[in-house]
Amino acid sequence: MSTIERARVVITCPGRNFVTLIIETSDGVRGVGDATLNGRELAVASYLQDHVIPCLIGRDPHRIEDIWQFLYRGAYWRRGPVTMSAIAAVDMALWDIKGKVAGLPLYQLLGGASRQGVMVYGHANGSTVAETVEAALEYKTQGYKAIRLQSGVPGLASTYGVSKDRYFYEPADADLPTENVWSTEKYLRSVPDLFAAARDALSWDVHLLHDVHHRLTPIEAARLGKDLEPYRPFWMEDAVVADNQESFRLVRQHTTTPLAVGEIFNSIWDAKLLIQEQLIDYIRATAVHAGGITHLRRIAAFADMFNVRTGCHGATDLSPISMAAALHFDLSVPNFGIQEYMRHTEETDAVFPHAYTFANGAMHPGEALGLGVDVNEELAARYEYKRAYLPVNRLEDGTMYNW
Repeated sequence: MSTIERARVVITCPGRNFVTLIIETSDGVRGVGDATLNGRELAVASYLQDHVIPCLIGRDPHRIEDIWQFLYRGAYWRRGPVTMSAIAAVDMALWDIKGKVAGLPLYQLLGGASRQGVMVYGHANGSTVAETVEAALEYKTQGYKAIRLQSGVPGLASTYGVSKDRYFYEPADADLPTENVWSTEKYLRSVPDLFAAARDALSWDVHLLHDVHHRLTPIEAARLGKDLEPYRPFWMEDAVVADNQESFRLVRQHTTTPLAVGEIFNSIWDAKLLIQEQLIDYIRATAVHAGGITHLRRIAAFADMFNVRTGCHGATDLSPISMAAALHFDLSVPNFGIQEYMRHTEETDAVFPHAYTFANGAMHPGEALGLGVDVNEELAARYEYKRAYLPVNRLEDGTMYNW
């Protein structure tokens, strides 16, 4: 019988930090999993090295469900981003191994393809509305059928989603947290103008998305959703902080703009009420932060009963391993909605060679066995870990606020 013989953690920083788990079996099969938690990477690395890996040695790598339950129920301290990211890394690596042993790409083990490809959206941003629209037109030229719009806000020095580089946005930008200044009033005045200009330039054959990034109260989010209705946004993302899931009831009462949330969710319990009361339209949980492919499939199956579709987070703080896992998942689930796609740098792609591809606004995980992605350990070792924090937000009067 094949057993897990060894496992190790690889930390690398080819432009930003990534944490990778590698599991090797007694019959020489190797699997990889993403354990990256932006701004808290070393906490997950320690959790894996000190508490998880010792429990894996000698176990049957094909008992994926049993190992998942062992790591979740057996720790007693359930959930949380560190625990669930560590479990996710193990889960991804075991599914990778199972695919390689079976001689199949992972999506075939998940039931096969439910579609020909996975529609993705890109990020158009700029310091002004005109710059954002210009970037969106570039994405449309590249074949994107869906584009997220983020623009600078007049009167604010910086704004979430607006980067120095149009393609490689990395918010974790400093050794200690950068402090930004925020004004909800100025922001709410600017977004309808952005969507009006974008619709005028791109017409109606492109989906338009927007990320509020948890910065509004429910009634403010309701007002913004209502203001955007004439432009038919694909979704309004993270309109309010979802710690209190009931907040979405008030938003839902006042707008028909579709709502998306969940990139920081760790388990199905974070979304239970939102899904079963149909307070959202898209669930954005990720394989890496929500316990791996095993648990993400549970979330999707539950959501499917309530007409909620998937829209997995896919920013550059997830490594190409997570992107591959997301694409296999996306291709297989019946209630897929859309997949976020932020390109990684050339350095990152070299460290994580992968089989997934992009064409005509859609992606495909490829036909390589398992996840179809690996980590070049020799190359990864050249990029040492560099501490980097996400920014924090203060209101104009100095009050701490949501970033």
